[in-house]
Amino acid sequence: MPSVLVVCLCAEWCGVCRDYRERFAQVQAKFAQARFIWIDVEDEADLLEPLDVVNFPTILLAVDQAPRFFGPVVPSVDTLERMVRVHLHEHGASRLQDPAVADLLGRIRRAHVAQ
Repeated sequence: MPSVLVVCLCAEWCGVCRDYRERFAQVQAKFAQARFIWIDVEDEADLLEPLDVVNFPTILLAVDQAPRFFGPVVPSVDTLERMVRVHLHEHGASRLQDPAVADLLGRIRRAHVAQ
């Protein structure tokens, strides 16, 4: 089974993000085989450079070492659950070709996954 990483990029000041955090945790509870990380873009702005996340929630989803999705999502349990399920079982999905997103994934893995 592939290694799936789901990162939510949000801000504490954002009401939508505060509401979404519980939904994010609900999806996390359903997928023990995936790693879920919540990152506050204000607290970890240096980690995100040079990317600028301005729409919330923004999700970075990676399979093994490859980013597969990066962008804002509808803040619902169903949307995130469907995304995770698809990437857990679809081994042939294409990786994102954006080097900045791949670099961000590497920085997140070093800062959060290796802990």
